[in-house]
Amino acid sequence: MKVVLVGYGRMGREIETVLKTRKHEVLRRIDVLGNGDCKILDTEALADTDGIIEFALADGILERIGVYARAEKPVVIGTTGWDGFVADAKRLYGNDKGALLRGSNFSVGAHLFFRLSAAAARLINNTDEYDVALVEHHHNKKADYPSGTALTAAEGVLAGIDRKTHILKDLPDSPIPPEALQVASVRVGSVPGIHEIRMDSPADFLTIRHEARSRGGFALGAVRGLEWLNGKKGWYEATAFIDDLLGV
Repeated sequence: MKVVLVGYGRMGREIETVLKTRKHEVLRRIDVLGNGDCKILDTEALADTDGIIEFALADGILERIGVYARAEKPVVIGTTGWDGFVADAKRLYGNDKGALLRGSNFSVGAHLFFRLSAAAARLINNTDEYDVALVEHHHNKKADYPSGTALTAAEGVLAGIDRKTHILKDLPDSPIPPEALQVASVRVGSVPGIHEIRMDSPADFLTIRHEARSRGGFALGAVRGLEWLNGKKGWYEATAFIDDLLGV
């Protein structure tokens, strides 16, 4: 495939390496910060590509998705921090506008973490002595918090445990309400990503943890996702791609 990268930071460079390893060609790199070949994203810049992979800043995401829809090219979006705009984006991107695959994380290990966390929440639903929270660590250049990966895991926990009703992102000036699911964020150094669910009772403590050694797993998953989109139409979430990959 001839691929256009939108966003050419550390993830963009990692994805380029994986694309070349899998015998794909990077046609051009579009980056609003000036790190790529050009700054302007329009249908002309996408006319000769077979697919697009975007890992960029959330600002301007709706405008970019509008361009992808008009270009009618398959696109993988790993950009995070725009969950509030998903409904608007889906209205821009109809089933006849190509194919779009969206995910907060394309790492197979991260998706195993999502499923294990959700299963653990269901298992402790009737044992109210267990409290639960999530903690995530990322490098100090990451703009959004909590991470999209942490929020995806938190949504799975909320779906499985009745006594937790909402996500708490910031510490209040009083004790954390028992119905709140705390998602704590740490930003330090060069950490690629650590996510951990913590289940605590007076008798014992359990944890499920995913620790990325590098960005390679995220990049490989995104490239596999674009390969998976070949011949498809419509809007897909990463879980559909991972289900096919894992054969579940």
